[in-house]
Amino acid sequence: MTVPPTEHATAQSGAVPPPGCPAHVGDGPGGATRLYGPAAATDPMGLYEELRAAHGPVAPVLLDGDVRAWLVLGYLENRDVASRPTQFSRDPRVWHGWRSGEIDPATSPLIPMIGWRPDCVCADGEEHQRLRGAVTAGLNQFDHRGVRRHITRFAHQVIDTFCENGEAELVEQFTEAVPMLTLSHLLGMSDEAAPQLVHAARDLFKATETSLASNDFVLKCLEQLVAEKHVRPGHDIASALLAHPAGLTDEEVQHHLRLILLAGYETTANLMSNVLRMVVTDPRFRGSLAGGQMTLPEAVEQVLWDEPPLMVCPGRWANDDTTLGGQQIKAGDMLLLGLAAGNVDQAIRPDAETPVHHNRAHLSFSAGTHECPGQDIGRIIADAGIDILLTRLPDIALAVPEESLSWRSSTWARHLTALPVTFAARPPQADDVPAPLPAPPAQSTGRPAPPPLPVQSTGSGTARGPEPRASWLTRVRRFLFGK
Repeated sequence: MTVPPTEHATAQSGAVPPPGCPAHVGDGPGGATRLYGPAAATDPMGLYEELRAAHGPVAPVLLDGDVRAWLVLGYLENRDVASRPTQFSRDPRVWHGWRSGEIDPATSPLIPMIGWRPDCVCADGEEHQRLRGAVTAGLNQFDHRGVRRHITRFAHQVIDTFCENGEAELVEQFTEAVPMLTLSHLLGMSDEAAPQLVHAARDLFKATETSLASNDFVLKCLEQLVAEKHVRPGHDIASALLAHPAGLTDEEVQHHLRLILLAGYETTANLMSNVLRMVVTDPRFRGSLAGGQMTLPEAVEQVLWDEPPLMVCPGRWANDDTTLGGQQIKAGDMLLLGLAAGNVDQAIRPDAETPVHHNRAHLSFSAGTHECPGQDIGRIIADAGIDILLTRLPDIALAVPEESLSWRSSTWARHLTALPVTFAARPPQADDVPAPLPAPPAQSTGRPAPPPLPVQSTGSGTARGPEPRASWLTRVRRFLFGK
């Protein structure tokens, strides 16, 4: 019911050519298949199924510049790799490609995704625990009910910018806007800096010639944010990381803010787009929601199974020679977690049409010690934001033929480019500005929580005093569209 439309015939349909067929011959050096370029961008899910049919649960692939890697396609194999950090390191410095000259760190667009950084994603063991503990504490300082109320108010304000028009393009105007507003507030960013910063963050996933420049821009913006929070700390993630007993350096704080921004915004915006696409294109999906057979949180989980917002997760590096999925993995080899491919593995989902919306065992947030620590906040943003949209605009309908919808794909993710819809025009509804988030609970060290900032504080994502509704709407439109 919820499998996204693609141009391929999958293994489930019995139409995938058998191993050894010319359709499976790799298009790169050594017969490996490229995970970049037109073929990969057109139909990544079809490519995964061809790789699975030709090689089994682990396949040799090539990244941009024909950099060699293994793509893990099997569900169980993905969990195995993610759950054995002593065998499969998260530290990219283990990779033999640095020593062999397989990649040029100065020019390769892969560097923002596979290069080493001083963050918890690139660490193992005790160092990973130290850094991960600080990130978890920064995320957990927010009461989830308070976050939900804040997201709800942001969603109302965003909807008010287009509800009188009777039409909207939901990707730009809603599914990218609500996570942007929410994460910019949680991180402690200013309204003025957030749009450019998030645009650059998204560019990192495209692995194009601009990725390195975008990465530099993100790091410089976050370096400035860290400096500001030293002077004016607030109730935000940046301040929490600086104050954590783990004693993170400014560089470590900067890179963890980058990590949260990349992982949180990219995945949440894609997830919301994918859920809303199913609402306006699949009558059974929408009927299950309207009829109560499926709650909105369950709909989110179903889409996380069928179309995860991050399709391929870089990376793991083998510490020693081993065997995985019938393939001989050598020490220093790079492995990529195939989250989307693992989620539709017939070994655990014999029938992709069978609903699994009550099940959270998917790979969409990875697994093991590096499983995404911010997944609950991402779920809250998607659930609350979509709920408000469908409550405000229950007659929302797709404005173009479904077959005209298009995606842009990179090695790592697949994005719906636009989702134009129509609905009956309605007047704006929101009457107030988002309230400050509730104060965090007392710290585990026994120290009291910091007092709320004065209402006159501005420019750093902190609380503000009351603002006229018309002025607030103008500021939201400027924030979202530069107008």
